[in-house]
Amino acid sequence: MHIVLDDTAMAAAGRGNVLASRLIHRAHVQAGWFLYAPACALVEADRVRPGTAEHLAALPGITVLDLDLPAALAVARQDSWAAAHAQYAAQPTPNRPDGAVIATTAPERWAGGPVRVLDLTP
Repeated sequence: MHIVLDDTAMAAAGRGNVLASRLIHRAHVQAGWFLYAPACALVEADRVRPGTAEHLAALPGITVLDLDLPAALAVARQDSWAAAHAQYAAQPTPNRPDGAVIATTAPERWAGGPVRVLDLTP
């Protein structure tokens, strides 16, 4: 299971959201569960809730995704870097042929989009 945390999910985890916490715990202890934190979304989550970036980056079950050239080109075309980087990270890759699910507390942001969503709203 490959899951990309968007900025709302990261900020919610920092505020103690139970569903986000369970997801992070599962990725840490269960084989085959992978959580990704796109760098642009991590920055936005830290703006909303200072300290979130350092906290999430220190967790062993979360992989921070850099803003490499292909991601930067995709992000540059969008209004929200956080959402654009999360959407880019969720796209299929050779390692994730089915792509990834985006975990969010704002599922309406992703309605009608090309991604699958995991709603973390309590």
